[in-house]
Amino acid sequence: MAPLLLTTIAAPDRDLPTPLAVQLYRSLLDAIRTGRATGSLPSSRKTAIALGLSRNTVNAAYDLLRAEGAVDIRHGAAPRVLPPKVSDSAALPSAGARGGLSARGEGWARDGIRRSAGGIMAPGHPDETLFPRDEWAMHLRRAGRRRQGAGFAYADYSGIPALRSVLARRLTIDRGMQVEPDQILVTPGSQASLSLLALALAEAGDMALIEEPGYPGARNAFRGAGLRLCPLPVDAEGADLSGAPPARLVYLTPANQYPMGHRLSLRRRGQVLDYLNGTGALLVEDDYDSEFHWQGREIAALQGDAPDQVIALGTAAKALMPALRIGWIVAPRHIAGPLRAAQRNLGLGVNIHAQAALAEFMDSGRYRAHLRRIARIYGERGRALAAALRAIPGLDLPDPSGGVQLGCRLPGGEAGIVRALRDAGYGTAALSDYCIGPPQEGLITGFAEATAERIDRFTNVLRAALASFAG
Repeated sequence: MAPLLLTTIAAPDRDLPTPLAVQLYRSLLDAIRTGRATGSLPSSRKTAIALGLSRNTVNAAYDLLRAEGAVDIRHGAAPRVLPPKVSDSAALPSAGARGGLSARGEGWARDGIRRSAGGIMAPGHPDETLFPRDEWAMHLRRAGRRRQGAGFAYADYSGIPALRSVLARRLTIDRGMQVEPDQILVTPGSQASLSLLALALAEAGDMALIEEPGYPGARNAFRGAGLRLCPLPVDAEGADLSGAPPARLVYLTPANQYPMGHRLSLRRRGQVLDYLNGTGALLVEDDYDSEFHWQGREIAALQGDAPDQVIALGTAAKALMPALRIGWIVAPRHIAGPLRAAQRNLGLGVNIHAQAALAEFMDSGRYRAHLRRIARIYGERGRALAAALRAIPGLDLPDPSGGVQLGCRLPGGEAGIVRALRDAGYGTAALSDYCIGPPQEGLITGFAEATAERIDRFTNVLRAALASFAG
């Protein structure tokens, strides 16, 4: 395709609220599927010049096309258009044939395309080899034998009593929360929890404050419910609410800020509590990766300081495995009942056998031993990766306190560097994907799977990519 042809089929409209990269992606995808774009697309530089866009915007659109399977992108070569697949066309119709999707549905479809393309050391991914398969299988078998009669009928959508009791006890002891079993709702994971809260607690058009950079899942859930988003800047002390407008919901990850790894300082904790008291907002405290604290002093959950104003979220995804799809909400007493009703209406229940197995495992000494073991391993790998990254000139790496991923800022060239790492098999994400305001350039990479050999290869690829794209 000639660059001049781009101006007739792919020129974005700057007056539309849709991001320019998404507009370009949609236009090019439609042109590819209708046969108007064949062969190769112009380079990102030529496309940027022809359309008056930044190369970062063009590279973001090309990355979406690659994730969709519409183009093949190789270092040093122009993007090559791939033959359309029937499954691709069925998965996401062209813009002209998308009458069956609402604006919310289109947003969800785009968010699905933006997900990580996979690869090792992807952000937030645990090491599957550390999953205690034999122990989990034993607890599942026991749960199947014990859940008879009423155990196979319609169960409480908010979770079986045994699991809610174990969670209440552990969260009180380990995280300093003020919680009783009837305040807990067991959900199919953090994303389901966020969607439930956004739909049940806010009206379309209400304001939600979220960290910048921050968790894309919260952004997607709130946008899907029609909320307006206001970004909160993040620094070494965590999120900064100074000057924040009144909002209905505030979403924070105080124990381990996602994705940069900062811990909310005592000063900022006070700021958050003052904001809640002054505005009447509800805080959604995602207690993300609090079990993997491997540097500095661990802090208790904010929920323990303001149980009537804070909704705490948790998940078994990192301690065990994301595929289990088990998370939980700790709700203030005055909204726990309505949230349970909303959960049932939305059908957000969790398999009762998996719940029973988790309850039994958590109540055993083996679960705590498992947590200690993987926390030690993840801590060793996180420190090793951080040391390797600090040895590379040009990277700005914060001092993380825990978790299973590291974030660092780049001097430039984000799109090319991320592409080079993904081509090498790494699931590295672009920091700009975690922003709703002006993009911040950087890398987010997981380290749960970061063996010494993988770290060496990762840093070698990164050094070469920095030399090629950040200069």
